[in-house]
Amino acid sequence: MKRYMAIALSAALLTSPTLLPGSAMANSSTSDVIQPQSTTQSTLNTIPGFTDVSVHDPSVIKVGDTFYVFGSHLQVAKSKDLMNWEAVASGVTDNNPVVPNVTKEFGEALAWAQTDTLWAADVIQLTDGKFYMYYNACKGDSPRSALGVAVADNIEGPYKDQGILLKSGMWDQISEDGTIYDATKHPNVVDPDVFFDKDGKLWMVYGSYSGGIFILEMDETTGKPLPNQGYGKKLTGGNHSRIEAPYMQYSPETDYYYLFLSYGGLDAVGGYNIRVARSKTPDGPFYDAAGNDMIQVMADKDKPLFDDASIEPFGVKLMGNYLFQRQIGDPGTGQGIGYVSPGHNSAYVDPESGKHFLIFHSRFPGRGEQHEVRVHEMHMNADGWPTVSPYRYAGLDEASNVIPSHSVAGQYKWINHGKDISSAIKTSQNVVLSPNGQISGAVTGTWSVTDDHRNQITITTDGVTYKGVLTYEWEPNLQREILTFSALSSTGVAIWGSQEVDLADQAVVDAVKKDLSIGDTKNIFFNVSLPTSGARDSKITWSSSNVAVLSNTGVVNRPRAGKGDAKVTLTANITKGTASTSQRFNITVPEQAKGPLLGEYRFDGSKLAKIAQDSSKNGYHGQAFHVESSVVGNKKNLAAAFNGQDSYIELPGLITDTTDFTFSSWVYWDGGNPWQRIFDFGNSLTRHMFLTPSQHNGALQFTIHNEGKDQSLIASQALPTNQWVHVAVTLQGDTGTLYVNGQSAASSTDITYNPKDLQSTEAYLGKSRYTADPYFKGKMDQVSIYNKALTAKEIQRLAGERLE
Repeated sequence: MKRYMAIALSAALLTSPTLLPGSAMANSSTSDVIQPQSTTQSTLNTIPGFTDVSVHDPSVIKVGDTFYVFGSHLQVAKSKDLMNWEAVASGVTDNNPVVPNVTKEFGEALAWAQTDTLWAADVIQLTDGKFYMYYNACKGDSPRSALGVAVADNIEGPYKDQGILLKSGMWDQISEDGTIYDATKHPNVVDPDVFFDKDGKLWMVYGSYSGGIFILEMDETTGKPLPNQGYGKKLTGGNHSRIEAPYMQYSPETDYYYLFLSYGGLDAVGGYNIRVARSKTPDGPFYDAAGNDMIQVMADKDKPLFDDASIEPFGVKLMGNYLFQRQIGDPGTGQGIGYVSPGHNSAYVDPESGKHFLIFHSRFPGRGEQHEVRVHEMHMNADGWPTVSPYRYAGLDEASNVIPSHSVAGQYKWINHGKDISSAIKTSQNVVLSPNGQISGAVTGTWSVTDDHRNQITITTDGVTYKGVLTYEWEPNLQREILTFSALSSTGVAIWGSQEVDLADQAVVDAVKKDLSIGDTKNIFFNVSLPTSGARDSKITWSSSNVAVLSNTGVVNRPRAGKGDAKVTLTANITKGTASTSQRFNITVPEQAKGPLLGEYRFDGSKLAKIAQDSSKNGYHGQAFHVESSVVGNKKNLAAAFNGQDSYIELPGLITDTTDFTFSSWVYWDGGNPWQRIFDFGNSLTRHMFLTPSQHNGALQFTIHNEGKDQSLIASQALPTNQWVHVAVTLQGDTGTLYVNGQSAASSTDITYNPKDLQSTEAYLGKSRYTADPYFKGKMDQVSIYNKALTAKEIQRLAGERLE
């Protein structure tokens, strides 16, 4: 349970079972794969399995044999193994079982914060055996917040409110410390973590942005702050620096208190990253690895809000955006394994095994704002700083093995997390740790195993020394245990390494050839990103049989309308060392569309159950899934009926190959949950545009998303239900307009993205490209898409045509 926060790290924690990759020196054998060396080892009987859950800002507590995480929006989940999670509750609604009637129970806090949701909760069991939930509500666009406590006899509730403990954001009014509230100096009272120190004394650390991170002494009998402390003692931050989500952990091994923090912004472009500082006492002073006093760390008051440059150099950065890149020819699928904006962590130490876990939420490369809980092990390096294992915890049955130096030599994927706060993703590089202690490849330097009994490794590169720990972890693409290292520099920079299984050069190029793809070769209409490298630094060069249509660098020039589709052979030549092979792709580049009508879908054909016929001159027919015909007006006019469960129409991506754009349709919406889609066109989760009849605030919305940013047209209300409504969106230059029944419902001159930029590979009617969003329930008719922006009069004319 979350009571006494002690770390008991044993030698067993710092070692691991071995399914050893062998020496990874290139071409050290004539066989394709170098066989693992033998050693004392323990292996997995089964392949690890995971069940993921979305809980933002997870705070962990163990009760009996079950782990619980409590997070924002009253989300709760549980697990017995830290790998397979089950949702318990979600949503600040009165049917949430953890806090029934929550809008009344926590009504005072919600009203003060002028919000309808809750932020990061923290739960602890006190000496009376009861569970104390520290909840908080925040307005969001200001530090107007309330932090309170609720109590339950059972970990899963029901929790009963015991009142608000702290408030913030009372502009021009007396604050908790008796002075006028100043957001540059006073805290935002959110993100609490309540913990016992080594002597059994209770504390609460809290804060986000604004005036910084603060700590309060608490009454262990009531769970409330001791009197006359105001906001407590400041530990770090201030002047609106982007530092938040404090979590405290004590280690009896080092006799330090470790203060975990999250720097940056929590969204996919915010650069969220996890850092740590330490102190001999729970209320500081806290120092980073370079000896900087964290009380001095804050934003420059003379610079604009959220000045990251002032705080970047400070704190030990354990993890930020990264990607162990799966290169072409590597095992597995997808782009690799990595995180985007990992943060708001908690921590747990198993008192029996001594294993130390970091629990946090993360977003992921190419998956937008989707987030899930992740758990990684941590290990102490020679200087007493926690290092985070590169891969998620997989329940390996560890043995107290010593990892010999000769097993460490090999080729690695290398990550340097740096100290920046940035949306940029640190992608892996290829390096070789040679048996003679040298490092070559993308990074040069030296390495040595400094303590065989604790599997400690020292790495020096570019004059910087990193001290870390060697462990074996489960690599999901290889589906096996591999050797990894995680190390920290004296300035608080983390590096990670993931050893690769060695392959001979010919095996590498053959694997690249087998894996190489450039997408749908029968329908290439936008520029192709042709890869120039593959696994293990192999090289790829390209040649085209018709450079006027498709250049050697992937630039596409579609034939003019009426000239017919073009056929091109594109050849990839793959080399590594003296090994080589080639791969050919037969490509069709479609002729340019006949405009201005790109596609027209009247849904009157008898084949609607399978095909949505395009009645324009382009023949951009769609594939219909579980869509039925519905009579409109007289029996001659039919519409497409969507059941709200699994029905949608998939159109060719060509439908968005235009700069200016119009979408026009008659829509009959049955109502229901927000974020249904009238249409959703795009490429991956980072480039797309959509039209929803109602978003979370109950408004019709069009959004085009690219480069990590949204550009939107938002009406004043949702699309009317249970009636036919004409809806249109036009884009011309930087101007976008949203129409309802021929009248402008929203307009903006800041829509700088173009549909053509999306390079759409997926185009849906009635379905979102996000799996969590509901399907559209209702009907559509006379869907038309143009490669120009229709005028207001033209839209009015379409809206005036009766459906018959």
